[in-house]
Amino acid sequence: MTKDLTGKPVFFKKNTLLRRQKLAVLLHSSEPNVFITTHQQPENIDHRSSNASLPSPDLSSNSSPVMSPINQMPSPYSKSPWTVPHGSNGDEGSIHNTALIGSLVREEGHIYSLASSGDLLYTGSDSKNIRVWKNLMEFSGFKSSSGLVKAIVVSGDRIFTGHQDGKIRVWKYSDKKKKAYKRVGNLPTTKDYIKKSMNPNNYIEVRRRRNVPWIKHYDAVACMSLDEERGLLYSGSWDKTMKVWRLSDSKCLESVNAHDDAINSVVVGFDGLVFTGSADGSVKVWRRELVGKATKHVLVYTLLDQDSAVTSVVVNTSQTTVYAGSSDGLVNFWEREKQTLSHGGVLRGHKLAVLCLATAGNLLLSGSADSSICVWRREGGGIHNCLSVLNGHTGPVKCLAVQDSSEDDDQKNQEWIVYSGSLDNSVNLWRVSEQPEITI
Repeated sequence: MTKDLTGKPVFFKKNTLLRRQKLAVLLHSSEPNVFITTHQQPENIDHRSSNASLPSPDLSSNSSPVMSPINQMPSPYSKSPWTVPHGSNGDEGSIHNTALIGSLVREEGHIYSLASSGDLLYTGSDSKNIRVWKNLMEFSGFKSSSGLVKAIVVSGDRIFTGHQDGKIRVWKYSDKKKKAYKRVGNLPTTKDYIKKSMNPNNYIEVRRRRNVPWIKHYDAVACMSLDEERGLLYSGSWDKTMKVWRLSDSKCLESVNAHDDAINSVVVGFDGLVFTGSADGSVKVWRRELVGKATKHVLVYTLLDQDSAVTSVVVNTSQTTVYAGSSDGLVNFWEREKQTLSHGGVLRGHKLAVLCLATAGNLLLSGSADSSICVWRREGGGIHNCLSVLNGHTGPVKCLAVQDSSEDDDQKNQEWIVYSGSLDNSVNLWRVSEQPEITI
């Protein structure tokens, strides 16, 4: 039994006849050879619309970029490795507010994570490398000893990376002359881990005949989110737990057994709420409250409980709207109404699983295993229009990051820089506008 935002009990009925995809099936399904990874672009989708079934606009705004072979690419320190596609501004007679700016292909493998901070872009891949980019040039980089990089978040001068091996590593920019980054610790810290390990009461059973200290993730760290206001870092893992870390001293404050299957997404939202999405098909809402003498995260609401795995959750805090993408290719969304969250509808724009989501102003961007990115604009009354579909990848789109590129405060002409990482080993750079293209 859970409670809604007002404290009233809420009961949920689940269809137990259908069997969900298990952890290995779902979370390894984003690997190559599962989805379309050919070099052919997916066909234009004839109908990508909102829950109100609005007609779709003219969709494909960009064709495939021209990508240089890796073996012909010069040193990134002497010349930008980003390829600028020819004719990216579109055909004569129209002004494309949304366009492909550049594309980067490396031999380091699939791109699993992106993070944008100021004028820097951080990219993580299954090579265990974290590359740092500035003005389309390679600025720096650092490498972990193990575990592909599944999540990256930046807090001030620290970079937190979540890895396949269950570790969270902490890095700092240490040398301006050499543009070098140095690893400064782990979460949990070695001191805390040893201290907790001394007490048998701190152990939990994670598998048959295997006990581990509760402060450490024992499976892949799939997602992280920052609460800068409260100085907290949240991490979600395939071990089904959400852990809460205090940034000031790197201590693990709490471990929450949040879901029945792997956690794919955790995000700090509005009103002090935290949202989690899982392979068990649910989206849950948590709030930090005083329970007795301790502060703990309490489940206050379950937004979704379905058979399709939830792959990504994102929150538009300014519009108090929550979006959840799932393996069935749909995006559900909820809007705050007084003291509750009501289901606003479903966005249908992809042929295959939605793997990542991002918000920018009035826009929602959804990346999918069908290799495309849908750009949705939220209108009044919860209606979402599909402004364009970005077709520049030849493999599943795994991660998205957004930067504000507007030079003025005119919200009507808001433009954004969007980075998309894919399992085709590339990162694409897009200019995305909140206005549809203008035909002249």
